[in-house]
Amino acid sequence: MIYKRLIYLFAAALLCCSVPALAGDEHGAESKEYDAVGTVMNHIADANEFHIWKGIHLPLPCFLYSPGHGWTILSSGKFDHGHKAVDRYVLNHGRVNRIAVEGFPMGEVPIDGIVHRVDTIKTAEKEEYKDVYFALYNGEELPLHAPSTLDGGILGGGITSFYDFSITKNVATMLLAAILLIWVFSAVARGYKRNEGKAPSGIQGFFEPIFLFIRDEVTRPMIGEKHYERFQPFIMTLFFFILFCNLLGLVPFFPGSANVTGNLAVTLTLAVLTFLVTNLNGNGHYWQHIFWMPGIPAWVKIILTPVEILGLFIKPFSLMIRLFANISAGHIIILSLIGLTFVFGNNGESVGGATVGVVIGGLFTAFMNLIELLVAFLQAFIFSILTASYIGAAVDEGHHHEEAH
Repeated sequence: MIYKRLIYLFAAALLCCSVPALAGDEHGAESKEYDAVGTVMNHIADANEFHIWKGIHLPLPCFLYSPGHGWTILSSGKFDHGHKAVDRYVLNHGRVNRIAVEGFPMGEVPIDGIVHRVDTIKTAEKEEYKDVYFALYNGEELPLHAPSTLDGGILGGGITSFYDFSITKNVATMLLAAILLIWVFSAVARGYKRNEGKAPSGIQGFFEPIFLFIRDEVTRPMIGEKHYERFQPFIMTLFFFILFCNLLGLVPFFPGSANVTGNLAVTLTLAVLTFLVTNLNGNGHYWQHIFWMPGIPAWVKIILTPVEILGLFIKPFSLMIRLFANISAGHIIILSLIGLTFVFGNNGESVGGATVGVVIGGLFTAFMNLIELLVAFLQAFIFSILTASYIGAAVDEGHHHEEAH
């Protein structure tokens, strides 16, 4: 019996650091059965609170706006993990939702919890399944609205009854990454002033090879000797911001574990910045090769021009998807491997199965963490070098083409 408990304690400690669903759901209820899919999805999703340990959560500030009511500013701890509604807002599995019933009372109102149901939507072609959530109040199931999103329904969102401008787990981690970057760069700058004319030392000596690598292997060859210096700060900021967010995501406990660069909103924003910097700095040579390529028959230009215009948007889109997919996949694989303990152990019924799960899951998790450490650097490098190549194409003056003619 003692070995059985030690096995599950080991696995639970690993998974509880990263996943709220193991130690109990966001409402404080004990999970009777291990839900592998729910556990993984809860981890990679954003939340309005940080899960610290079993039943312990760090609330985050919520800034909520409803067109019919105005602003509601409060801590996510006010929701009592899904057992209290405030101005019709509730906490549903870590995210703020709003009760979609106009007659529901305002202010703080106790509720009986949140329930989940899968509805089947039949169409002429196929059946679709949709997750729907309800707040339980006086024996009634009241439908909930998720926050409004700007995807127009493409990614399953859309405009609802409220907007969420809260400091979520991902936002808090990004702010932490920004603070760490400011501290690091300030320390490095002081090191350069202190060691002027001398060999670098301390934190300056650690980061200088990375600075030189980005300059000599990314910005200078991709953008060119004439223009690389004015884009160096942007490329360096992209590289280190992505790197620090990736590394914080590998830390399995607070203040880490957030899946920042595995969030489409984050990678979309980075891709849009790349798109704007690239195209706002594009010169006449760049735009000529997009809209009316020189030296090509007119009938071919009619075909190629739409392709080149489409390429303007495909490039940042590929940046967005590549970073999102690679980082999310790493989180999913690691959590799935840790979950083998509970799958093989059949939720405590098989000590042998749990032992196999701990051995296999533990070894592969350690290996995957090393791989993910490499991926954290690699994805930051790939995003930066591709951005530099796009900018280089935009500012290239094409002198070699004129000389060839």
